[in-house]
Amino acid sequence: MKELTKAEEQIMQLLWKQEKAFVKDIIDKIPEPKPAYNTVSTIIRILEKKGFVDHNAYGKTHEYFPLISRKEYTRSFMKNFMRNYFSGSFQEMVSFFAKEDNMSLADFDELAEDVKRDLENENSAENEPRD
Repeated sequence: MKELTKAEEQIMQLLWKQEKAFVKDIIDKIPEPKPAYNTVSTIIRILEKKGFVDHNAYGKTHEYFPLISRKEYTRSFMKNFMRNYFSGSFQEMVSFFAKEDNMSLADFDELAEDVKRDLENENSAENEPRD
């Protein structure tokens, strides 16, 4: 999956929140100074070409919606980030941030417990019988 530019990511963040929107709706959510309508429209067309966005046409008006979820993009982005900066090692990445943020052992233990709990909850949800 391709990475988004800063401008593309800003538009995608808004589309992920709104789930679907017209260009005007997106511009309304962008903080001042607002970009020109044509600028936002061009970015959205680029996102369509990259496979991130599609649209429903209503005459000459288009309503846009994301094809890629925020979770999918985040997963891909983080995998590339780890590969490019930490040789693909999650442990190296966690170690780096723990040192940079001066994490105490108690903080690290709490983080480890949170991750363990999340993984256990995820695994138990996957193993529940379905109707």
